[in-house]
Amino acid sequence: MPYSVIGLYDVLTTKHNVLNNYPVLGHFRYMLEFVSPEIRQYFVETNESGRPFNRIIRGLVYARAKGQVDTQAFGTQYDILTVGYHRANHSLAPKHVDESEKRVLLGGPQCSQPYNASRLNVSAMSFGALSANAIRALNGGAKDGGFAHNTGEGGLSPHHLAEGGDIIWQIGTGYFGCRTADGGFDKDKFAEKAGTEVVKAIEIKLSQGAKPSHGGVLPAAKVDEEIAQIRGVPVHQDVISPPVHSAFEGPTGLMHFVQHLREMSGGKPVGFKLCIGRPSEFMAICKAMLATGIVPDFITIDGAEGGTGAAPVEFTNRLGMPLNEALIFVNNCLRGVGLRDQIRIICSGKVATGYDMIEKFALGADMCNSARAMMFAIGCIQALHCNTNRCPSGVATQDPIRGRAVNVPQKRKRVQRYHDATVESFVEILGAMGKETTAELHPSDIRRRTADERENSYADQYTLVDSGAFLSGSIPDEYAADWEQATSEHF
Repeated sequence: MPYSVIGLYDVLTTKHNVLNNYPVLGHFRYMLEFVSPEIRQYFVETNESGRPFNRIIRGLVYARAKGQVDTQAFGTQYDILTVGYHRANHSLAPKHVDESEKRVLLGGPQCSQPYNASRLNVSAMSFGALSANAIRALNGGAKDGGFAHNTGEGGLSPHHLAEGGDIIWQIGTGYFGCRTADGGFDKDKFAEKAGTEVVKAIEIKLSQGAKPSHGGVLPAAKVDEEIAQIRGVPVHQDVISPPVHSAFEGPTGLMHFVQHLREMSGGKPVGFKLCIGRPSEFMAICKAMLATGIVPDFITIDGAEGGTGAAPVEFTNRLGMPLNEALIFVNNCLRGVGLRDQIRIICSGKVATGYDMIEKFALGADMCNSARAMMFAIGCIQALHCNTNRCPSGVATQDPIRGRAVNVPQKRKRVQRYHDATVESFVEILGAMGKETTAELHPSDIRRRTADERENSYADQYTLVDSGAFLSGSIPDEYAADWEQATSEHF
């Protein structure tokens, strides 16, 4: 009898073609579709085929976070002859790397309160995108391990401050945490919070890899009363940040805003984050540095492969420059205008292992940020429900019951262990390559297999610009047109 009722309902009222033609039985199709991501992850994926992070990488992060054995038996599971495979050359004369290489000074000549930062830090993830316990666990791990925790654009919440870890406060286009009633920038609120002891640096978010030029997205399901109060927005409504800042206009305006924030924070390091799009627009920022004499302390490059939360599919899949190419480009531009030595480059986008750090440093970065690997360390299982508020591990949700699953005292230790083991891996690989300092790494150290069954280094594939080349007139042809188009007045 129940099956007859369901069948009659399917035939007469359903909006689904399948249920019209296959009443009752058609429901099995939707049941299987509902669990298909889990079926693929647990029964179909090979160890190296999962996306965005495969099982090999996830397993390595879990092992390091738990303090378990992170070695591998029986050789690599990767096909090292496939096109795109990356590797580095080792040396028969490995070197000892000093512990000081695990840290780097963040803060240029215009900064009066530089920060001695770890080479690996927690990338930008907001409270709201992540649960309160997840934020506390990440910050507690940063406190225990002596590294920094980026707030994301959602504001400096009480959960970021609860455990006492070092903070990089990100200021997005919504100005959450330093926002006026009409959504503008409130300098008084900023100055008050920027003076907090644990706030070590300020990052202006221009764009991000998951959704460049779109603005942040926090679904209404996650905007409870606490989130609304912290961000200064209506409760239970989608929070969509504007795609551009209202506090300044153009590259020159950005530089003056950098200086303004540096002064109001008491001289703390100030930089900006972006995903590279039009090359001429980043060159316009470089020209603004020259025109104003104002130099940011750091630039964070987010690769198009980055992303931890809700984003339009087309933006995630089709916009933005991949991280490796972006690092080469930004490093070349800063060298071309003679400012590379004054600015630290921070990178984010699928950084999870010590080798990832080696690769990014060889291509121009000084520091790495990690988001999703840090989420793995506190229990994320890559269920891909970050945008639904139904995260099964309690990491990316505002459901208080689900969020309780993140045991803060336990998970903060895992964050620290993952960080420490990964940085130690980076140092070991650096020494195995016959190098004593990170500065010795070069694009020629990274080899990539190409379609003709050969290998090329990044130095072979990309033009490397000499210091001051853009100013002396010796601009490489591939950069000349964009440099000519760039202006410090507008993007």
